[in-house]
Amino acid sequence: MSLVFVPDRLRGRVPIPEDNVQRLLEENDQLIRCIVEYQNKGRAVDCLLYQQVLHRNLIYLATIADSTPLQPEKPT
Repeated sequence: MSLVFVPDRLRGRVPIPEDNVQRLLEENDQLIRCIVEYQNKGRAVDCLLYQQVLHRNLIYLATIADSTPLQPEKPT
């Protein structure tokens, strides 16, 4: 389940594995390619499902980013 539905008091307490984030980014890349392909073929209605999944993934990633405490920058 997306972190969007997790209460504020629980957010940031469970670490999100980096491979999950990377997998979502790769899935988003593929979704965008499919959406563009369908749009180029004039099948905009068929894009709707892919756009909904992409939107869900982006909201999930944004929620993770918002709930993750900022790491201090390492001196160079």
